[in-house]
This record gives sequence, structure tokens and C-alpha cells, in this order.
Amino acid sequence: MTSSTPSSTASSASLEPGPTDGSSPPDEREAAVKVLVPGEHAMVSLLGTRDELLKVVEDAFAATIHVRGNEITIRAADPAETARVARMFEELVLLLDRGQSVDRAMIRQIVRMIQEDGDERPSDVLSEALITHRGRTIRPKTLGQKRYLDAIRGNTVTFGIGPAGTGKTYLAMGAAVQALRSKQVNRLILTRPAVEAGERLGFLPGTLHEKIDPYLKPLWDALHDMMEAEELIAHVDRGTIEVAPLAYMRGRTLNDAFIVLDEAQNTTAEQMKMFLTRIGFNSKAVVTGDISQVDLPSGKRSGLKVVREILEGLEGVAFARLEAGDVVRHHIVQRIVEAYEVWDVAQEEAQAARDEARAASRAAAADDRSRRDGG
Repeated sequence: MTSSTPSSTASSASLEPGPTDGSSPPDEREAAVKVLVPGEHAMVSLLGTRDELLKVVEDAFAATIHVRGNEITIRAADPAETARVARMFEELVLLLDRGQSVDRAMIRQIVRMIQEDGDERPSDVLSEALITHRGRTIRPKTLGQKRYLDAIRGNTVTFGIGPAGTGKTYLAMGAAVQALRSKQVNRLILTRPAVEAGERLGFLPGTLHEKIDPYLKPLWDALHDMMEAEELIAHVDRGTIEVAPLAYMRGRTLNDAFIVLDEAQNTTAEQMKMFLTRIGFNSKAVVTGDISQVDLPSGKRSGLKVVREILEGLEGVAFARLEAGDVVRHHIVQRIVEAYEVWDVAQEEAQAARDEARAASRAAAADDRSRRDGG
């Protein structure tokens, strides 16, 4: 890769096949394409300081990329690979056109989408705005997150299931705040089961409210990210926003509300049924959870695991699955999640092999007894 400062302008991003620019001897077997970047975009916003973003692209594709001025020349032995890299830069230019800044995380997500050859355009997925607060826009950052939001918009009940860091709760909260501000609903109800990871509430100091509040704090933190403190306090005082433990939902009918049940892997099957039957007219519910992090007592089956067996395929109900590739925290979190997923699969396969061996052993023992008895 080589790069130099921009020296010309163009009215819009465009592609044209090589010829090459003579900067290096071309291989006649390689397909070459040029991308012309509009002159209103500084190349550093596209390529990064000291070409740090360009290096991420180069590491992701089997192609040679040469930059001169506002021209990007792409060569690869596989014409399909050349087309993918060209599309990558086209999508980046479209995002810059829409006023977005580009960083390493965004580059990685675009690479992932292009390599999956899906129908959705990365520039459409990554430029959708949910809400904006203090100049910060909350939006989907992966294709999985975009599909999750689409499911929320199109269904009465949406289950967002996936590992930590995939934005399950945060995007659900953003959709809830958006619905309240646009007057689609009159109130928000945010709830979690007060199931403690290795602690007993009765042994903790303080009143019941003081004991429960730490389990609800992540929901409050998300709300503070999305609205001013004065606005939040006013909503809470009027009862427009309610944050409460799941047990407080029993016996109620929740009309004209956007309801978010978080940490739903820690509900029992009975609690999940209770929650879902609280949904009233003109209401929408989002249920989020990570079935790999269940804190229920041994022997209790998670309501989030059971509900899929019961409700999948029901009209108005959607299950959105977020994967390790949808993790938007530090990239080490994505690798940790992937490592655990590999380990879980290995454990399941090992357990299946043990069960099969035990079944075979029992069958052999039964055959042996039958032969002895027959003899």
C-alpha cells in the first residue's frame, strides 16, 4: 500500500476499471479497478491518520490497494475480491456523505457485511438514527442490530437474545424513548427480575428499595444517556417512566406502554408467562437476555429458554438472535464471547458422546442379561 495527499476533485464517488497508474508493474492476471473519491472529502477521513483505517481494509481482503490523490486503485487476482474492496470504499464514501465519521469498529462491521454478501447496504444499516442526545446519536452498529430494531418496529413482542455487549438492552431502551417522544405510547415501563448472582437480598443491608435498586441501576444509566436529568425526573414524577422489579408487574394490565424486560434469562417459566400476559392495548414489549448467563437456582429452567419453544412462529412475536459479531464493546469482548461459544459447543458435543456411550453400555448390558436368561 502507498498513499499520498489529495490533488484533484470529483463531483461524486465513481468506479472505473484500470489501467493502472504506473506506480508499480501490474500483473496481467489481476483485475484492477479505480475508485474516485469526491474532492469534498479529506482522504484522511476515509483512510485514517497514517492510513490506520486503510490498513484494516488491507488486512481484511486479498487485494493490493494504492492511493494517489483522490484515486484509489485496487488489484486482486480474484475479480470478485476487487469488486468487494471497491464496494467497501463506495460504502465508506456514502457514510461520509451522510455526515458520519469512520473508525476501526465501523470498518470491521462493513467488512463483515460485505464478506457475507447480504442484500443490505452497510451505508443504510449504519446511518440509521434512533435518537440523538447531546450530539450523540444512538444507532445500530451491526446488521444484527439493524434487524433487531426492525423486528421491534414490526412486532408487538420482540425477544432480543444474545451475549453481553451486543446492545440488546441499550437499543431496546432507545426504541422505547423514541416511541415515548413521538407519542406512539404514553409511558415506559422498564423491569428486571431481582435475581441475585450469588447473593441473597435478605442478607443485604438497607430497605427493600435499597436492596433492589442496584439491580435496576443499568436501566437508569441507559435512561441518563438518552435524556437530560430534568426531563427524566419529570417523567418519573408524572409516572410516565417507571423502573421496577418484575414482581411489581403482577396483577396489572399495561395499556399504551412500551415495556422492556431486561435480564429475562433469570425469569422462571411462570414469571415469563405472567409478564407476557400483562401486555395491554396499544402496547409493545421487548424482552432481552443472554441464555448463557442464567443465575436461577439449580433445577429451575429459564423462562427465556422455554418461551421460544412455545411462541416461535406466533404472529406478532419475533425472536432476534444477536451473535458474537454484533458485540460493540472492546474487540476483546467479541473474542471472549466467541471463545466461550466454541467451548459451549465442545461441552455439548462431549456430553452427547457420554450420553450415547452410556446408552450403548446399558443396551449391551441388557442384551447380555437377555442371553444369560435365555441360556
